[in-house]
Amino acid sequence: MLGTRMLRQVMGQMLGSPACGCWTAAPPLRFLGTSPRQIPADVNFHSASFSGTDQPRVLITGGLGQLGVGLANFLRKRFGKDNVILSDIRKPPDHIFHSGPFIYSDILDYKNLREIVVNNRITWLFHYSALLSAVGEANVSLARAVNITGLHNILDVAAEHSLRLFVPSTIGAFGPTSPRNPTPDLCVQRPRTIYGVSKVHAELMGEYYHYRYGLDFRCLRYPGIISADSQPGGGTTDYAVQIFHDALKNGKFECNLKPSTRLPMMYIDDCLRATLEVMEAPAESLSMRTYNVNAMSFTPEDLAQEVLKHIPEFQITYNVDSVRQAIADSWPMNFDDSNARKDWGWKHEFDLPELVTTMLNFHGSDTRVAHAN
Repeated sequence: MLGTRMLRQVMGQMLGSPACGCWTAAPPLRFLGTSPRQIPADVNFHSASFSGTDQPRVLITGGLGQLGVGLANFLRKRFGKDNVILSDIRKPPDHIFHSGPFIYSDILDYKNLREIVVNNRITWLFHYSALLSAVGEANVSLARAVNITGLHNILDVAAEHSLRLFVPSTIGAFGPTSPRNPTPDLCVQRPRTIYGVSKVHAELMGEYYHYRYGLDFRCLRYPGIISADSQPGGGTTDYAVQIFHDALKNGKFECNLKPSTRLPMMYIDDCLRATLEVMEAPAESLSMRTYNVNAMSFTPEDLAQEVLKHIPEFQITYNVDSVRQAIADSWPMNFDDSNARKDWGWKHEFDLPELVTTMLNFHGSDTRVAHAN
């Protein structure tokens, strides 16, 4: 049973009146979604902290997805191999397993997450576990579990252990009633995919935890990300990755979006650099917790014309997927990222010509090696 003094404190706080005959209220209780305990807001968890000269201890969830491995490699060059832990529920390929620390992590298992954070003295957490747009529509219940329930566990662990938390958002967080050209940071958000709905939920929950509990939450809305060294992951913008594989292998490509479908895009090197820059930005420079970031905006037709400059015999055909087209038609055509550029100095490096040259050079070298073998 509660002692008399504690009971008076709790009752005093609940009723909004001073307890213990004085005006010092008990510390407010923090009720975290799936955490097994009630956490006082001013409690000291003795989390690993770091100063400006110390290296953060980093955990990346969903590490075997499109961006996780690239982010791990990028951060290891900056903070050291042993300070960046990649995690996933799948078994990694040998080259990833031997490239740096890798552990099993299930974001739906709160106890597992908590043990990882404590045992490895984690201070930064990058939460990349998610089912993307087209895959999510094919399995809504799984997407809801991974993208929403998993997020709640991540938020609770991050708040409990005073982590700096990065959660990526997406162009998919907007919907057909949002302004599309350009789309500002703050506007109507009514997405029509479970992926988009879950990302709006993540943005709002992250900001709530920041203002309610002081969680250092940071978020970027990524455009379509184009990566040379990863396979498409089930997203609507994946045509802009697959086109390079097919152009070099077969000399032709069948696109599942209309030729005039304009979407914002970014090369992965810019994406990774933006992610690190917003995480390193001084808190006082951030006027918001969720930012748009952008580099370029193009259509499948624009991309094909640029590929033709390098591969004159290249041919593109169109077989429109109605589900993916409907998703793309509800998304922004162009991002307004002026706040990111103003607040923390964001500046992209890759435009469409540089993107196409880089992708073709990368895949062209792979193709030449394969043919030689």
